Amino acid sequence: MQNPVIQEGLIERIYWLIRLRWIAVIGIVCAVLFTEKIINIPLAYLPLYSIATFLGLYNLVFLLYLKQIGKKDTTNLPIIANRIANTQISLDLLSLTTLIHFSGGIENPFIFYFIFHMIIASILLSRRAAFLQATLSILLLTITVVLEYLGILSHYCLKGFIHSSLHDDLLYIIAVDFVFISTIYIAVYMATSISKRLREREESLRQVNLLLAEKDRIKSEYVLRVSHDIKEHLSAIESCLDPVVEGITGELNSRQKDLIQRAQQRTDKLLFFVKALLEITRIKLSRHIEMGEFSLKKTVESALNFVDAKAKAKEIIITSNIEPAVDKIYGAQIYIEETIANLLANSVKYTLPKGKVNISVMDKGDSVLIKVNDTGIGIPKEEIPRLFDEFYRASNAREIEREGTGLGLSIAKQVVERHRGRIWVESELGQGSTFYILLPKGFKGN
Repeated sequence: MQNPVIQEGLIERIYWLIRLRWIAVIGIVCAVLFTEKIINIPLAYLPLYSIATFLGLYNLVFLLYLKQIGKKDTTNLPIIANRIANTQISLDLLSLTTLIHFSGGIENPFIFYFIFHMIIASILLSRRAAFLQATLSILLLTITVVLEYLGILSHYCLKGFIHSSLHDDLLYIIAVDFVFISTIYIAVYMATSISKRLREREESLRQVNLLLAEKDRIKSEYVLRVSHDIKEHLSAIESCLDPVVEGITGELNSRQKDLIQRAQQRTDKLLFFVKALLEITRIKLSRHIEMGEFSLKKTVESALNFVDAKAKAKEIIITSNIEPAVDKIYGAQIYIEETIANLLANSVKYTLPKGKVNISVMDKGDSVLIKVNDTGIGIPKEEIPRLFDEFYRASNAREIEREGTGLGLSIAKQVVERHRGRIWVESELGQGSTFYILLPKGFKGN
């Protein structure tokens, strides 16, 4: 049974081998044309072009077959992929042997191209399969050379390149064959040893990542439970404070009222923080976010309404530019709206009075680009890489407003990434910031 890590990327590696084979087909045709037209060495051109054609045809067959089985959900896919890889490499070795035979046999220095195939086999296959392929390559070349030596197969001499025939020199054949065999087996041994170590390391890292993911899930569930309990207690405290502040329980003196109001303000801030913590934890733990088709234009307009009053209070001019082609996209409308509103709110918060904030939404074919830029305080260049980390706030933002969760941008990043999108920022200290969100229009996964 092949290691799961080997199986996991085998299809991708087979596609890589198919791409290499297209290069090989072009290389054969170009090499034959160069030999024929430039250096005037006579070759069996028809058989060589036929081999290139055969190589291209079975490469196309494998490509179409892979695409066909890729559409099917089958548990046998790793076994099928393994057989395809073995069959491809065997056919490649047969094609290379035939190519060598029609272009000089043992006189052709390209016989050592077998080594490349053995390295590829060592990467794609198990050690046992790689050594079997190595043995096949040795048998194919040795049988071809021996049959040419015995005269059973015709020898196609490289006239003009080799000045004396070597295909009937037994000592030369034995020497080259010995070097060839030892080189092939040593190459396979070294390549499979390295591949084995890399696969073991990959498996080890995969297990560590799974363990870390599980620990992160447990931590998030714990945070979710604790945060939910804290939120319930805070809500209860808030419901007790409200009637006291409003005088329902009786008149308060100025000192009592001041203390109660401060307690209420702190409770509100703490409740806001806990709600943000609950939000990001829910997004992390949720395997499924409710999605559907919605109007991005209306969503942006709703987000603008959310910050309108705060912007007017600071005399900040908010402008918007939504391209006419932007309309419906697929996603979690409420989360996208909260994300856009959060970016706009941050821009308003960290822009000085009488500044400017602009939001643009541009159509990019299969995706939309949302851009929120302001004339605010900007972000220190060295702090930008950490801006989307949980609980992180830029140093100059903390100077302007000491209270803050440091979770808003982290939540935005989680939301955007759940939509298979990207979020990033460009900023210059003292000159303002520009946040970008790139969202696919038709993403329908979680």
